[in-house]
Amino acid sequence: MNKKKLMALLTKLENKKNELVARSASTESVAELRSINSDLEQLNSEIAELRGIVESLPDEEQQPPAGGATPPEQRGAQGASGGNPGLAQVIASFGLSQVPQQRSEQPSDPYGTLEYRNAFMAFAKTGEIKPELRANATTTTADVSAVIPTTILNEIIKKVTVYGQVFNRVRKLNIKGGVEVPILTLKPTATWIGEDKASDKQKVQANTKLTFSYFGLECKVATSLLADTVSLSGFESVITDLIVEAMVKAIDLAVIKGSGNGQPKGITTDSRVPATQIVSMTPTQFAEWQSWAKLVLAKMPLAYKAGATFLMASGTFEGYINGMVDDNGQPIGRVNYGITDGPQERFAGKEVIQVEDDVISPFADAATGDVVAVYCNLNNYGFNSNMQMTLFRYYDHDTNEWVDKAILIADGKLIDPNGVVIIKKAATT
Repeated sequence: MNKKKLMALLTKLENKKNELVARSASTESVAELRSINSDLEQLNSEIAELRGIVESLPDEEQQPPAGGATPPEQRGAQGASGGNPGLAQVIASFGLSQVPQQRSEQPSDPYGTLEYRNAFMAFAKTGEIKPELRANATTTTADVSAVIPTTILNEIIKKVTVYGQVFNRVRKLNIKGGVEVPILTLKPTATWIGEDKASDKQKVQANTKLTFSYFGLECKVATSLLADTVSLSGFESVITDLIVEAMVKAIDLAVIKGSGNGQPKGITTDSRVPATQIVSMTPTQFAEWQSWAKLVLAKMPLAYKAGATFLMASGTFEGYINGMVDDNGQPIGRVNYGITDGPQERFAGKEVIQVEDDVISPFADAATGDVVAVYCNLNNYGFNSNMQMTLFRYYDHDTNEWVDKAILIADGKLIDPNGVVIIKKAATT
């Protein structure tokens, strides 16, 4: 079979594909849609394989050498394929020979293709469900959802990690919701023994457990804003920025002070934190190094000091910690005396993570009893999610707008509350 015949066969297959696409756009039957999608998947594979072989063939067929000798590259090849193994596979797939068919590898990520991304943009802007999107969508009688393209999803996770100062340091888990995770609470004790006495056997128990639930974190975007974005790259950039801004803030807030009702349980609201490690400091004590050493640093158990950091608002650090001096007049923070470029925000040898004011209140603006700083290792907090988001679309009759809503299923809890010291503002004495 020469190149001209293969081109004709390729055209025939593409016409068949167009017919299936047209049927999928008009059908209302879920069973028929699934059948069409299966046929399209097989047909796309065959078209891609055939197109690759056509492009690899020369424009004109090569003449065999004089004497009828078989060219070296065709020795050992048999049948109607003319010695081309790839051509033999394509011909076999259409029943023209007995050579077994070998399907080419499918794209590893169907949500990252250009066709799917364009279809997703059309869905978010106009509500139109193109065939490329329907093949990867979940359709129910109540609503229609579409998986966010991987190019957008990867950018979201990247920016959450870079800009989410709290989320960047918590432990990422992917545990099925409802599964109980045991925590070891009893450690064995070594005992000195004599010649005639053996130590008692000790049983290691894991009688404390955590259970992660299913909580939804959503971000809504109005269509009127997206309608002005016409290019694919611009659309993805707008979607990414809007979702990042909302997701980062919500996750950081939940990790620090989430209520646990419909959202993750925050560090400062967890009742399992030992009462002796929740301290209150007056404005005078907050500005004194000796008070920090006695009331805060001394409260942290030795086993948890490695990796522990301070979390506080930028105003708290700049207004109270940066510039604090000891009895000899030496700066405690030492933010301007490092060997690297720029300030090093450290206190008592520990890194200081500055967060937004709505995550932890600045000391100057906080009310009595408010949390103004946290001393802990954020790796002891578990954020459980598979980081896969789903987009839903609905019409808001109050604003006459189409609204796109991204949902992330997640939960979070302190894995070990013993390594946390919470600092609150005390009344002025």
